[in-house]
Amino acid sequence: MRILVDMGHPGHVHFFRHALRELESKGNEILICARDKDVTLGLLDHYQFPYITLSKMAQGTLGLSREFIRREWKLMRLIRSFDPHIITAIGGLFIAPVARLMNTPSIVFTDTEKVPLDTYLTYPFANAIATPDCFLKNLKGRHLRYAGLHELAYLHPNHFAPDPNVLTELGVTAKERFFILRFVAWQATHDIGQHGFSLAFKKKLIEKLAVRGRVFISSEGHLPSAFDSYRLRLPPHKIHHALHYASLVIGEGATMATEAGILGTPSIYTSSLALNLGNFIELMNRYGLVLSFPDQEQALSTALALVTDGTAKDKWKQRRENLLAEKIDVTAYVVDLLENYTGFIH
Repeated sequence: MRILVDMGHPGHVHFFRHALRELESKGNEILICARDKDVTLGLLDHYQFPYITLSKMAQGTLGLSREFIRREWKLMRLIRSFDPHIITAIGGLFIAPVARLMNTPSIVFTDTEKVPLDTYLTYPFANAIATPDCFLKNLKGRHLRYAGLHELAYLHPNHFAPDPNVLTELGVTAKERFFILRFVAWQATHDIGQHGFSLAFKKKLIEKLAVRGRVFISSEGHLPSAFDSYRLRLPPHKIHHALHYASLVIGEGATMATEAGILGTPSIYTSSLALNLGNFIELMNRYGLVLSFPDQEQALSTALALVTDGTAKDKWKQRRENLLAEKIDVTAYVVDLLENYTGFIH
């Protein structure tokens, strides 16, 4: 098989990487087209995946619209030359319309309900849409649900083991508490009109946590110079090891918040999207792994309560075990779906 995979976010690289290696080992030909966003290209380079860059992430509604049109044109030419049997991606906004136009089957993986453009540019055109079973929407057409979360494609114990050497790289001891703060750029299409931490709140959050342990900041966008001493200076492919050993992760980033919780680390997600996403509702109400708040002050008070609770980490480890007992290895699901895609195409 020839499989074309579109990757536009660092999380997409992690989601697909184990599945693609397995598919390659079975003789399938993989071609990756990428979007230059955050550390996406750096991760592809690190994992030694050849790729073709189709665009660099633009800013604002007008910029994103221009990028979309240019990217669709380039993708169309790429499909014509590679002639894939199947095209796949997370989100599917870029691939689904062109795949339908080129009469090429597409399978989209998504876990985000609040992407307005999906209603018009993804759902009507994708041949199959695979979502976690906690997805809030019931989609028309071929909607496939599975008992998992995107992050379990790479953080399931079958694929991930924490490396304690990351502590040395961070300059912390095994007994030292440290906290990771995640700030995002709010430039994605589903971020338009949404918001997270204010600058004043970021300063307050750092000050409150810094007296209780080491603070590290992972920032998707520009980080003010006043915060530079807190910057998480770690290669992107090692971030999950740091998340595993952290005492707390708090931020605006949905992916990192989920990753931390799944790894058994107390995690707080704060954004105006927090209570409108099925995976966060489940992670909070069913498993207690990611505590989601649209109100930043409520998030801060919860964070301070957690960092003074000496049993918090142990509680999260047990909650993680509860999650793993009920969820699947998502990589195995992805491989099976792509290998047997003809059974899901209509």
